[in-house]
Amino acid sequence: MADLERIYVIPLRKAYDTPPRTKRSRKAVKIVRKFISRHMKAEETDVSISEGVNSLIWKRGIQKPPRKIKVKAVKSGDRVVVSLLDEKVEEKKLETPKVKKEEAPKAEEKKVEEKKETAPEEKKVEPAPVKEEPKKEEKPPEPKEEKPAEKKEPEKPAEVPKEEPKPEVKAEAHKKKE
Repeated sequence: MADLERIYVIPLRKAYDTPPRTKRSRKAVKIVRKFISRHMKAEETDVSISEGVNSLIWKRGIQKPPRKIKVKAVKSGDRVVVSLLDEKVEEKKLETPKVKKEEAPKAEEKKVEEKKETAPEEKKVEPAPVKEEPKKEEKPPEPKEEKPAEKKEPEKPAEVPKEEPKPEVKAEAHKKKE
């Protein structure tokens, strides 16, 4: 079934050259995808990485991916699937609807009939009516009468006490002391 199957050891040391340490594992996944696309002669979009390889890269976290990994690449048609050596990869199949359109109404009728047969007849018990206390009528608050705005005179600023001038010292008196 497989057209081409190869085993590679992919060096991931370039992932450690990525400036922020928090992008190393992301870079390692991109390196794997690029390496496989180059060696298996496929587009990068056609390369799918299995969960086992992904979990191996992310096992020690985002900052410490492995320095190298050994993988098996299987090419069938245009798709390339990358997996671990001992990992069994299940190919994704397109899911077909389980119930055909013609059988759908019949299936619903059967379900309804089964429910009727299995459900025992129960007496419906209505809860006792709750007595409600008469509510006190609350009067809505009366709107307050608005008084026309009174004209206010502008306030005068408080008077600041004026400073009294200091007595002038005669220059002659100072000269005499010296």
